[in-house]
Amino acid sequence: MSQHLKVLRDNGFASVRPEGTRRLYAIDPAPLREVDGWLEQFRRFWSQPLDALATEVARGRRESRGAAGSRAPGEG
Repeated sequence: MSQHLKVLRDNGFASVRPEGTRRLYAIDPAPLREVDGWLEQFRRFWSQPLDALATEVARGRRESRGAAGSRAPGEG
């Protein structure tokens, strides 16, 4: 965990302050907003295809459950 927190701190996503023997971390939302803005261009491009994929996955799961329930005893 400390390695993950160090990466966040070293890259400006979190700050740390010592309090006795503990270190208290705080997330800085500004860099995260910047990353979110950068990702927005990809969300617009991928949103509809990913929604369609989720629909197909859900349909496949429903069909799998339906097929499993319609098998004769001893099959499957």
